[in-house]
Amino acid sequence: MDTAALKNFATRARADLRKEVGGRIDVVLASNSLARVESAAAVQALETAIAQDGREAVVERVAYTWFNRIIALRFMDANGYTPSAVVSPGVGKTTGQPEVLAEVKAGTFDHAIVPERTRERIVALLSGTLHSADPQGEAYGLLLEAYCRHWNKAMPFMFEREGDYTELLIPAALLAEDSVRDQAVRALTEEACQEVEVIGWLYQFYISERKDEVFAGFKKNKKAGAAEIPAATQLFTPHWIVRYLVENSLGRLWLLNHPESRLAGQMDYYIAPVDEETDFLKIDRPEDLKLVDPAVGSGHMLTYAFDLLYAIYEEQGYAPSEIPGLIIEHNLHGIEIDPRAGSLAAFALTMKAAARRKLFLKNPVQPHILVLENVHFDQGDLDYLWSLAKGISVARADFDEFWTTFEHADTFGSLIQPNETILPLLKPVAEVPEARHTYLGQMVSTVLAQAEQLSQRYAVVVANPPYMGSKQMNALLSQFMKDEYPEVKQDLYGA
Repeated sequence: MDTAALKNFATRARADLRKEVGGRIDVVLASNSLARVESAAAVQALETAIAQDGREAVVERVAYTWFNRIIALRFMDANGYTPSAVVSPGVGKTTGQPEVLAEVKAGTFDHAIVPERTRERIVALLSGTLHSADPQGEAYGLLLEAYCRHWNKAMPFMFEREGDYTELLIPAALLAEDSVRDQAVRALTEEACQEVEVIGWLYQFYISERKDEVFAGFKKNKKAGAAEIPAATQLFTPHWIVRYLVENSLGRLWLLNHPESRLAGQMDYYIAPVDEETDFLKIDRPEDLKLVDPAVGSGHMLTYAFDLLYAIYEEQGYAPSEIPGLIIEHNLHGIEIDPRAGSLAAFALTMKAAARRKLFLKNPVQPHILVLENVHFDQGDLDYLWSLAKGISVARADFDEFWTTFEHADTFGSLIQPNETILPLLKPVAEVPEARHTYLGQMVSTVLAQAEQLSQRYAVVVANPPYMGSKQMNALLSQFMKDEYPEVKQDLYGA
């Protein structure tokens, strides 16, 4: 794999996409923009996001989102998972217009994907009956929207919902030579796309400049907050290290329980125990090998664990057609604080399943990748929830503390330890009619779902943990470490 070409592409793509998304924001938010008429709700959502998070944060987030989608579609094109190539030219070509646009110009639409209204607008643009400064570019933008909405059904973690403001900020000039789309096709060769590991390398390279910015800030005594922690701590783990870790945890546990297995012959980095082991978790079925990576990043640990689990299921006589779904449903879990990394991890697992069974994408099982969200309840919210919690034998202080557990989830991540003893007692609150179908009900559901996953027990935990010394922690994280992990407060990895 040519990692130098991937790095050049990813770092340049970040700069190009940030510039293009910033330009699109200016166009969309102009007082007389067409978007204000045709997509008023999305424009309002964009304005709200900018007011809350700042323009630069929105530019970074949307640029990252489109980078993920473009590389995802390129990977799918290269592996034949898309009916017609969405960002790539036709089979065997490395330059030229995307296949979907070429087909449309020849009069062919996929009616199951492109809705009638969109088809009519594209035809009008290409025929000249609808004026545009860039008719082909605008037509391709509409096609890209339609295909992203189509793939939302199978992969909602990667592709947008209809009406999301990211649709308004599709990078311009995607048909141009040397555009981000064109670069993606050339850097992500068909050979590179044979291994889903390429997704992790691209993620690592995309954030490399941001990582440099954060570390430069550390030298000036700046501290890492929620916005800096992902770039400061995420590192793509080389494949041999991943194999070593997974084979000597997941693989070892299976072999201890099933000494008759021939799995060791496939594990090049496995180190057999010198002495006989008797104290280990008893596992009967492959489905019971529940594994979690609590700092999942782009999912490299899980994608190799998928391969090892596939071999285990196969050895146990399961049908090849059912194995991918069983692995995603029962075995693999990941926790992350960076939404875009979480999206890539879920995508990587979906691609592993599709590689084993192409029909998997017709009715996919959603990966268990939890991206932790901040949830803030003000005192009025807590008082209202308390009024709904009639008959629950929980002290008010414990009650309030539980609901505020995830107030800084994007900083503390999977180090958060929810109160497991009262979790079952508080689940009924989500079912109270007054708390459902409201913003408050959504917050309650989010807290319960996140607490549930962080309270689960797993057969195997595998991670390359985030490394950050106490000197780089902001006051909030530093105090959390002192309170919750005093013995290892000097570095995140120990916690």
